[in-house]
Amino acid sequence: MRAAVLAIDGGNSKTDVLLVDADGTVLAEVRGPGVSHQRVGITACLDALAGMATGAAAAAGLPTGPPFATHTAACLAGADLPREEEELREAVAARGWSESVVVENDTFALLRAGTLDGVGVAVVCGAGINCVGVAPDGRVSRFPAVGRISGDWGGGAFLAREALWWAVRAEDGRGPRTALLPAVVEHFGTRDIAEVVEALHFGELSGDALHALCPLLFAVAEAGDEVARDLVEREADEIGLLATVALRRLGMVDEPAVVVLGGGVLAGAGRGLVPGIQRRCAEAAPKVTVRLTEVAPVVGAGLLGLDRLGAAPEAKQRLARRR
Repeated sequence: MRAAVLAIDGGNSKTDVLLVDADGTVLAEVRGPGVSHQRVGITACLDALAGMATGAAAAAGLPTGPPFATHTAACLAGADLPREEEELREAVAARGWSESVVVENDTFALLRAGTLDGVGVAVVCGAGINCVGVAPDGRVSRFPAVGRISGDWGGGAFLAREALWWAVRAEDGRGPRTALLPAVVEHFGTRDIAEVVEALHFGELSGDALHALCPLLFAVAEAGDEVARDLVEREADEIGLLATVALRRLGMVDEPAVVVLGGGVLAGAGRGLVPGIQRRCAEAAPKVTVRLTEVAPVVGAGLLGLDRLGAAPEAKQRLARRR
């Protein structure tokens, strides 16, 4: 016996793996660290995923060597361009985890998790920011989403760096006064912001330590600080812009459409952005519905796998009910 689907949602900060039976039952689930190939390389990425798949198989009482499933649906952060998806697909296929393999960007898992049929637009705002859309006829809209060089603005890591940038300029006189300055200094427990900069420069603080400044930014904005509030408003603008551009590309602005939101920023401190994003999207697409998904993206990966295998609607419903 083996599972029908090996479902993978591989993010920058964490990875979820499910083994799903043909009837939609989750046989086992495993969570591990982020495995973006852009950070650790393809070999290390796949080694980590193989370990998680093996752990899931053991938990399900299944053989712990490949093949683990009939189909692998791997939705991975860092699979930003079609050539990256194909390179990763070939690498996964070579591991023999399943008879068939599809590798897609992790935003597609979010879209499938938040919709009945995978049609609509999804915007993920985690460490980075990305958007994909799928029309009823299967046409796809997507963005390169590889950082500033591809026109990106926003995401948790970006907002954290912006919070530090404004705090530094507030202290040295190049920028306006902002409550971000004392908040950042207090957060790191330093005497001043210059000490934070020095620690980052010499590697005494890792770049990852900055990520905690994203929820701090939202808290300072909520307290009324103008600089912080402007950054948060700009983030809502950008998310709304990504969604409406995708809707326009797919010719969906005049029809009922769903925009699914997800990622650590929007699921956490940024939940309050959702009404504003709804308003921004409705200006371009009056029939749009914007919602923050409550279904884990790895479930979306599993649903994509069941779609691929032609599973019965009841099987998909059973899996979709899992949060």
